[in-house]
Amino acid sequence: MGSVTAWARVYVACVVLGALVCLAPLPGGHVPWRAVALLAALYAACEQITRCPFMGHRAPKGMGTFFPVLLAGAFLLPVPAAALVAVPGALLSRVEQRPRALRRIWRAGRLVLAVGAASHTHAALGGRDAVAGPDFPYALLPAGAAAVVFCAVLTLLDGGILALAERVPARVAWRGLFWRSLAPVVVHGLAGLMMAVLWRSPHGPVAALLVLLPMYVSCWVFAQYHRERAAHRATVRALVQAVDIKDGYTRGHSERVGQASLLIARELGMDDERAEVLRFAGILHDVGKLGVPTRLLRKDGPLTPEERRIVELHPEYGHEMVRGISFLGEARAAVLHHHERLDGSGYPYGLVGGQIPEFARVVAVADAFDAMTSTRSYRRARPVDAALAELRRCAGAQYDPVMVTALTRALARHGWAPTVTADPSGNVPPGANIPSGGTRGEPGTGPERREAGLGRGSGARGGDEGRVP
Repeated sequence: MGSVTAWARVYVACVVLGALVCLAPLPGGHVPWRAVALLAALYAACEQITRCPFMGHRAPKGMGTFFPVLLAGAFLLPVPAAALVAVPGALLSRVEQRPRALRRIWRAGRLVLAVGAASHTHAALGGRDAVAGPDFPYALLPAGAAAVVFCAVLTLLDGGILALAERVPARVAWRGLFWRSLAPVVVHGLAGLMMAVLWRSPHGPVAALLVLLPMYVSCWVFAQYHRERAAHRATVRALVQAVDIKDGYTRGHSERVGQASLLIARELGMDDERAEVLRFAGILHDVGKLGVPTRLLRKDGPLTPEERRIVELHPEYGHEMVRGISFLGEARAAVLHHHERLDGSGYPYGLVGGQIPEFARVVAVADAFDAMTSTRSYRRARPVDAALAELRRCAGAQYDPVMVTALTRALARHGWAPTVTADPSGNVPPGANIPSGGTRGEPGTGPERREAGLGRGSGARGGDEGRVP
């Protein structure tokens, strides 16, 4: 919501209007104000955990750690009263990005609607009597249904704001949101049910507060995990920056190969965790260039056979550099084998067909595609359609046809906007040798052979940028 569109503001206004309608019955009913005030204060205080020194850092955005308090209110209170519990905490929550007021109002509105829907579902299924009993295991049914409705409403609203405010394509705005959130919200629902049962017990609200202790610990564990992932990304970013500094001709190439690899992963239906690891594989595929002499990476003319052998060691150098980084998982095999060919003519081991790891086959296609669609100082970028046609021509012999098809389909849906790497202006320098049948330093080899890399002795450059194998 950095620069909020008019449609996004209208959307937020509609959500807030819906929230006001949800709260409207408050003045006319018997509202247990003491319980409302206590739960609202408890939720507002829990939201401040993001500033607690024990956490070390602000908790990750959107983790919803204290949804149990909101769901406990949904299980204990009438619909409008339960919805009111969320308002103070949402309006007092810490907001870093502007417009802050609009963001706070949006958070309050979405939570009011979600809690109101959950409370209505719980009451309709007879959950209030089951909690007061308590009547187990029947109490689990309305509580579980309320948690699912709570998750569904948040998913519906969040997908809408992603599409309108963050300009995420509508076809992907809701993709996976519900299923990623469902398990945590159901767990929070069980914790909320425990709070509600203890609240109604002879021990009262004090006993209910004890449920928050394990939730606080889980919040700390999640924050630790979040910081660990941030450290992983920082490690990858540092390695890629080192490669970019050493080989300035390919600046930005690694990130784009990571993006293309991610497109293929999603088209293949990989889960989010594997897709993220595959993105890391694409980003780090050329990290072994750090072990190659700079003079070879920047050499203007063709490489000698001895120089080629040295450069062809970069996958093994890269594998040695990353094999001790446990979070990379399958990405390490992609770093080592992304220059293998289906017909066995690749390197470093000449693997054939299915012997080549899946991640390596994905990165090989993403690498060659970006090489062909990026402008270098010695030749202009190819159109996307021409690059895809070249990949299809080489499919089966060099590239996995499944991966080529997946990339083609993904680009048809999402498009591709390659970044110029060698020259920020996007212009090929005057005097650059760009013959129709060859690239700089290797007349007559043909751009499709330089960048598709057909064969080890044919002048191919192994799917890279027309400079090194």
